[in-house]
Amino acid sequence: MLIALFACGENREFLQYEAQDVSANWIKIPDHFPEIDFPEDNLPSKARISLGKQLFYDPILSLDKTVSCASCHIPQYSFSDTLALSSGAHGGIGQRNATALHNVAYVPRFFKDGGIPNLELQIKAPIEDQLEMNYNMHELTIRISRDSAYQRMAREAYGRDMDAFVITRALANFMRTFISGNSRYDLAQEGKYGFTEAEKRGMDLFFGDDAKCSTCHSGFNFTDNSYANNGSHQVYADTGRARITLKHMDHGKFRVPTLRNCEVTGPYMHDGSYRTLNDVLDSYQRGGSGHWNQDPLIEKIVFSNEEKEDLLAFLKTLTDDSFLTNESFRK
Repeated sequence: MLIALFACGENREFLQYEAQDVSANWIKIPDHFPEIDFPEDNLPSKARISLGKQLFYDPILSLDKTVSCASCHIPQYSFSDTLALSSGAHGGIGQRNATALHNVAYVPRFFKDGGIPNLELQIKAPIEDQLEMNYNMHELTIRISRDSAYQRMAREAYGRDMDAFVITRALANFMRTFISGNSRYDLAQEGKYGFTEAEKRGMDLFFGDDAKCSTCHSGFNFTDNSYANNGSHQVYADTGRARITLKHMDHGKFRVPTLRNCEVTGPYMHDGSYRTLNDVLDSYQRGGSGHWNQDPLIEKIVFSNEEKEDLLAFLKTLTDDSFLTNESFRK
């Protein structure tokens, strides 16, 4: 079919393009995952995903042309970073640990404080953040519009000249392809993998009433997407969710992260202050820091060394090696 879209060109003319390949079928969803709620104005297509991928790896998005999305979101680390805080344009240092991007198609709100309601809007924030890409979206659009290849790809994907609409939606389209659901845990649920004895014991701990991990890290993506103060700090320089809601009782609350691929997404916590998963478990063993707003679910847990090793063994079954090595995500 032919779709006509208004383009902001000098002659303000309508551009026409073939949109027969616009379909949710361009993204493979595991049978045990829910369907993705795609925005009506940004259904996936080959052309849109290809444009988003090109932009994701292009440092043209940053003011000094040194930082791309992939600079801080690295495929083999589930599109997270190995640094506590990532470097931005002109040597800026970000304020929070770079979030892993697997399964972002299912995230209801973005940033660790939930301050942005959808993926398309989220993309504008790092581009204009002075500590990240440090650029202006309007100026970026002018810069990219000078590239004839990008203009051609924009018209093929969205039937319009390159603009902020195209940039944000193409990037969102590519990132929604980051579906991770083929870990050993997933294979075990399908009867295609047998847990070791240590992994079984760790799974019992994870879902049991003693550790209570699955109270918050639940569902297919191992997160309930709530916001919680887990007592990781005695003093929170970053007030978390309270920065958005301005509510005292949201102080130190951050979105509960997915545990999928957690083996490779360290360092951990909102500021990357916990270097290893062992450090994280040690904090929960202590019962958190005792912060005044700490979630009451965070209580001291007595683990034997063997139990801690078993729990770590189970968490490692959530690593999806096929996702981390998927060449279709690479530059």
